[in-house]
Amino acid sequence: MRATLRWAHADFRAHRGEALFVVLASAGIIASLLLAGALFGYAANPWQRIFNQSRGAHIWLHTRAGADTNALAGLDGVAALSGPYRTTATTVESHGARAAVTLRGAAVTPPETGRPLVTAGSWLTRPDAGTRTGADAGAVVLEASVARALWAEPGDTVGVTGPDGAPHALRVSGIAEAAEPRYHPGGGPGIGWVLAGTLDEIAHADTGQSVGLRLEDPDDTDFIVQRAVTVLGADRVAQVTKWQQARAEAGGDDRLLGQVFAVFGLGALLAAALAAAGAIGARVRGQLRDIAILKAVGFTPGQVTRGLLVQHLAFALFGVTLGTTAIALLGARIPGRIGEAAAVWPDLPGHTALMIGVPCGAVLLIAAATGLSAWRAGRVPPVPVARAALPSAAPMTALGRRALGLRVPPALVLGWRAAFPRRGRTLVPVARLALPLVLITVALVTWSTLDQFRSRPAQMGLPAALTVRAEQPAGASDAELEKTLAAVPDVAAVHPGAEVAALVPGQTGTITLRGLGTARHPYPSKVVEGRAVEGPDEAVAGQGLLDLLGVRVGAWVRMTVEGRPQILHLVGRTIEPESGGRVITTTIDALRERDPGLRPDFHALVLREGADPRAVSAALATAPGAPLEVRETPNPADRLEPARAVIAALIAVLALIGLTELLTLISTGVRDRGRDLLALKAIGLTPRQIGSMIVTAAALTALVAAVVGTVLGALSGSWLVDAQGASSGIGAGIARLPSAPVLLTVVTAAVLGAVVAALVPATRTARRRLADSLSETL
Repeated sequence: MRATLRWAHADFRAHRGEALFVVLASAGIIASLLLAGALFGYAANPWQRIFNQSRGAHIWLHTRAGADTNALAGLDGVAALSGPYRTTATTVESHGARAAVTLRGAAVTPPETGRPLVTAGSWLTRPDAGTRTGADAGAVVLEASVARALWAEPGDTVGVTGPDGAPHALRVSGIAEAAEPRYHPGGGPGIGWVLAGTLDEIAHADTGQSVGLRLEDPDDTDFIVQRAVTVLGADRVAQVTKWQQARAEAGGDDRLLGQVFAVFGLGALLAAALAAAGAIGARVRGQLRDIAILKAVGFTPGQVTRGLLVQHLAFALFGVTLGTTAIALLGARIPGRIGEAAAVWPDLPGHTALMIGVPCGAVLLIAAATGLSAWRAGRVPPVPVARAALPSAAPMTALGRRALGLRVPPALVLGWRAAFPRRGRTLVPVARLALPLVLITVALVTWSTLDQFRSRPAQMGLPAALTVRAEQPAGASDAELEKTLAAVPDVAAVHPGAEVAALVPGQTGTITLRGLGTARHPYPSKVVEGRAVEGPDEAVAGQGLLDLLGVRVGAWVRMTVEGRPQILHLVGRTIEPESGGRVITTTIDALRERDPGLRPDFHALVLREGADPRAVSAALATAPGAPLEVRETPNPADRLEPARAVIAALIAVLALIGLTELLTLISTGVRDRGRDLLALKAIGLTPRQIGSMIVTAAALTALVAAVVGTVLGALSGSWLVDAQGASSGIGAGIARLPSAPVLLTVVTAAVLGAVVAALVPATRTARRRLADSLSETL
């Protein structure tokens, strides 16, 4: 063992550059994977991130005015209070959209507990002295989901209707995130923050109270709620909101993100381990002469294997430890969103598992690959056959000879021959280099799919950009309302609709039965299987409904609506982003056959291409007739917007892994062809031609790997995104391939990267002396 350690130490001193490359490659790859994990946690756990950053309250008690909430601070298990805040119920209107909002009286300094996180604009500021109502006095900070529903941005002016019905105008000072239940149209009210003076002008004396409780142990939530209600009095407490409720409402996005990025993470970890193992294997193959000498002086195969394994495992452990420590200590200091994600990552779920699992998994994979290389090194004979006595490559093909005869540059012909010498020796480097490119292309497919939801929502099951409801349904006839809506500029089509809850066969579950459009003017649903609705009693359904009922397109489905049966023929499957795909859509005429007096609950507006939904909503607010409630159609891309940062980080990680593979393949190729290069120089090739041959070989290898990687990545990416869409209920058929210029850019970047990476080895090799040594023949 002592001799093995001494040899390992001497080898390290003799090859410090190679050892440093292995250590830095391992450290860089692990650091990149951990940063990608931090970004994934940042994107996939939005509620937990906001809760940790804002020191959120676990319990929110909404009480009537006059409740003594100060007594709650003395309860055992309560760490801190947020508030109490005076509140009032209002209706806020902006760009034709309305939302119920509870305004809270806040101070100019945000609280320490339950602090709103301002993401745009600024927090409330004190009005100028001597002014009763200045610009700052009439300011409001809206919670992000409320602002999104109202299309409100900092600087906009929104209309606020107080409890007495009097109108007020407030300027949106900022938009903030809070770890509380999000606003949903038709659900509970949203949240807004105003100064105490502004609240007095709007509510006068008609106010309530809200107080937040941050607990020492979140598991004591139910017990603390009981004690708090007892202290305040049950008649004083109007509503209780617990942190589990807010997390559950925000947790629907986790699964959609988690499955896709879990595949990316495992693929990146495998590619990283293969890249590091490839670098180690190349270093082992470069020591064959030293290994033969060790065998000659008495080292056993087991000693050689153990020595190489221990040495390179030490390099891997040192590199992994270095990368992990760097992220743990310095990750939060990286500027931008990456640093922000690294700073909050320790408090997010899964941090400890990733910080331990990623380095350990990488070390285990590297150990397995290194063990194979070390075992092969242990089989090297003490007196190896000289490489000069063996053919180093296949004979020149007839095509190669003809190319030389046609005066094709020798560097191109010899570079092709060096890049693809034999089938076995060609497939391995191409496959290893193609793996990161496959994953990069899969990431780009995901990115393109998200872009498709934004740029072409009609192709993703969202043809209607706006939904309009009449606040006084009995005010105008359906025909008059449709005529009014159709007269609004940029409205291409108006489709009446109604939704009812229906019981599935066996009455074991509830689905949404939607009547949308008429037989003469059917709703343009995106049908990806079967056909659209054309006749009576026909319907289309989402993937979630087909899975729930266990049926396929072409089946007849019987359901119960308000105690009466409804039988429909499923003629197609649509992309259905709402309600987990558990929606069956027919025409409103089909629903009227069951209920002749049925009137539309809403109207779906399909806008002309390029129209701005905000401008159309503002025009609807001034349309003649009864007041209209305008809502924007929810888009899944809004929930998945943080995924873009994760995809960009993964692409950067995979690019680093691909660069490591390139450097390993180039150095290995130069070393293995050292004798051939000397022979080519001896027969008259210039140093520039030799360097060009090395660069050409690297570029051709990268070109083939890039083409194979992008093709396989496009196919596997489409399958993965469609499989995720099917499992989430939206349905397969949502995957969109990147444009041809984007794929061409990936291929070009890979080839240019190979050319740049090969320049230094090519220059050094071209300058070597015309001499053959023992190291070139073993």
